[in-house]
Amino acid sequence: MLHGPLSGGLFRFAIPVAFIGILQQMFNTTDIFVLGRFVGTEALAAMGNNAPVIGLLVNLFLGLSLGSNVLIARFMGGRGDKESMDAIHTSFLLGILTGLFILVLGEVMAVPMLQWLGVPPEIMDAAELYLRVFLLGMPGMTLYDFVSSIYRAHGNVRTPLLALLVASLFNVAADFAAVWLGTGLAGVVATTALANYVSSGLLIYMLRHGHGVLHLIPGAIRLHRPYVREILRIGLPAGVQGMVFNLANLVIQSAINSEGALAMAASAAAFVLECNTYPFLVGFGQAITTFTSQNYGAGNLARCRAVARRGTLLSFIFISILTGIVCVFAGPLLSLFGLTGEGLAIGKTRVWLVVGFYFVCSIYESLSAALRGYGYSLPPALTMLVSICGVRLVWLATAYKAHPTFTYIMYCYPVSWSITAVLLVFLYRHYRDKIGREAEGADGK
Repeated sequence: MLHGPLSGGLFRFAIPVAFIGILQQMFNTTDIFVLGRFVGTEALAAMGNNAPVIGLLVNLFLGLSLGSNVLIARFMGGRGDKESMDAIHTSFLLGILTGLFILVLGEVMAVPMLQWLGVPPEIMDAAELYLRVFLLGMPGMTLYDFVSSIYRAHGNVRTPLLALLVASLFNVAADFAAVWLGTGLAGVVATTALANYVSSGLLIYMLRHGHGVLHLIPGAIRLHRPYVREILRIGLPAGVQGMVFNLANLVIQSAINSEGALAMAASAAAFVLECNTYPFLVGFGQAITTFTSQNYGAGNLARCRAVARRGTLLSFIFISILTGIVCVFAGPLLSLFGLTGEGLAIGKTRVWLVVGFYFVCSIYESLSAALRGYGYSLPPALTMLVSICGVRLVWLATAYKAHPTFTYIMYCYPVSWSITAVLLVFLYRHYRDKIGREAEGADGK
């Protein structure tokens, strides 16, 4: 991360991280495939309605784990082994506590959230069952993400990938076993919850038997308050940003629900393609954040700026090619989930208007990732909250209200992303120059 060519290093970091995201989504993808093919449309619609709710809860700890990633990478870049070890053990305990908090909060708020979504009465029981069982696996999911962030900070993305690969294979086999045993929706989602503990358990085992700073010592596990504050300062804005995004998406899902069960099922299937494409954006973002944080800790601002330039370009090119392929083959891919006729047409509309514009997301995701690497997490979070969530809510209240069709619901995505990309370019330049001036002032003193 600190020396050598950037393009190869960023790419080798980003792609495994993307596959980690895809394997995590494979849990849900497998569920959707099995439910759509072997259980029924009602079960598929029930799961589709839960996607925004689960995203609302999950994004909180994803943001916090990103704070851990930035802090640990900064210490490692500055060669602070003791600080790195303390931050690692703090992150581990914080992962446990976060997972338990989300589990309890989710179980308490399950019914109110589904009611607020306007889930139709005929699938309410199935949607509630799916959400409650899924939440039982939340501590395992949070632990995996926090421990994975520890490995990423060190530049090791292979170990988290291998652990998740084993858990994914377990989940696929267990899903089909659940169908064969006739356990239906409950059995399918229970295997997914259990798979979360498989992935985190493997990763914890490897960390426990690791060497150097990548070694978990049970007696050293405690919360170091300065590090908790720093993790929260960096990670909480990102987590809240993700939660508010999903609140906006809950409003969008409510509008989709008003279009009927067919639109709900088609949207759920299209969402799978989105969830298995977006991780590449996240992968490049994680690479940019980690590389920037390590080099910032080492005091190499020139390389930090080079990371942002090269990472944004790589992400834009790669995402443009990938999303083009997904859009071309949207029909055959969506038909795998049992969509035909009008349902297939609705699904393709969502893919073209959402996945088809991910190249715009690559710009603001990369630049906000660079700012988080410097430790500036709140400014891009606030900017994206206003520009993305605000625009979507206004769009639904105006344009969609005037043209109440599924297509007009989907237009809110590319419109909000385009505005955000422009704003983030100016925001990044402002803070990049500010950091440079501060560094020059420090050198002068």
